[in-house]
Amino acid sequence: MTTAVPSRSRYIPWLFAAGFAIVVAVNATMISFAVGSFSGLYTPKPRERGLHYNTVVVEQKARDALGWRIDATWRAEAGRLEVAVSDAAGQPLAGARVFAELVRPVEKRPPVGVTLAVVEDGTFVGHVELPVRGNWDLDVVVERGGDRYAQTRRMFLK
Repeated sequence: MTTAVPSRSRYIPWLFAAGFAIVVAVNATMISFAVGSFSGLYTPKPRERGLHYNTVVVEQKARDALGWRIDATWRAEAGRLEVAVSDAAGQPLAGARVFAELVRPVEKRPPVGVTLAVVEDGTFVGHVELPVRGNWDLDVVVERGGDRYAQTRRMFLK
């Protein structure tokens, strides 16, 4: 009587199944992290903004017609944010009020408000304690005489 030796080849389909199971498990984990970490929405009500997009375009054209310019500088060693505002001719914008806040573009974290003090006409300075360093969106709003100018700038803050 002959005894049959089990063939090693019968384990091969199980190895393929185990390999595919590992790939599916890793993909499922990555998908859950991607969906749970950032929704991809920047505005709280994107549908309403989309429905009123023509109004947004008109506001942006009015803003661009002002010709105002915002220059922001971050001084990491002092934790100081400097904002310079000028008009279309490049002159400092006298009598302006400036509001600023820092927003993390990749985290659901409340914005960090920046209190800006007037140093001279068109130049404002504020001190900020950053919770983390990295990429931040600086949202600046300038108001003067009923005109409003808003700009967002991405900055790497150390």
